[in-house]
Amino acid sequence: MKITVACVGKIKEKYFSDGINEYMKRLSRYADVDICQVPDEKAPEELSTAQKEQIKNVEGKRLMKVAKGHIIALAIDGRQTDSEGFAQLISQLTVRGISHITFVIGGSLGLSDEVLQRADYRLSFSKMTFPHQLMRLILLEQVYRAFKIIKNEPYHK
Repeated sequence: MKITVACVGKIKEKYFSDGINEYMKRLSRYADVDICQVPDEKAPEELSTAQKEQIKNVEGKRLMKVAKGHIIALAIDGRQTDSEGFAQLISQLTVRGISHITFVIGGSLGLSDEVLQRADYRLSFSKMTFPHQLMRLILLEQVYRAFKIIKNEPYHK
């Protein structure tokens, strides 16, 4: 299986990079995983609604250029599931013959309507808001956990 994480901006903190690299290494046993970072737009603190939408649209177009296959958008209004349900989702996609999944993580303002409408599935990890850099690490850990569950290997508790 091919998994792409399409995301906005670069990781600046070493501790996030270290964690992401660790889960990328662990996942390499189960899938071909790639992270495609697109540039973020500069966003001052004070923005009008129209300016926010414009920034999300620019970032969204960049994300859609790298998003391939079955697109799962990480969105606060998406469906929530537990780890077993997430593993089942990945397993069902595989059974349906889907060989490429792209998880899309928006920037600090979220995802554009274009990305949300194009997504085949919207997934929410929580009603809480997380920094998009941290979300990469959380996503990769959960994908790793899902493969361990699917393979019935120890790790998940």
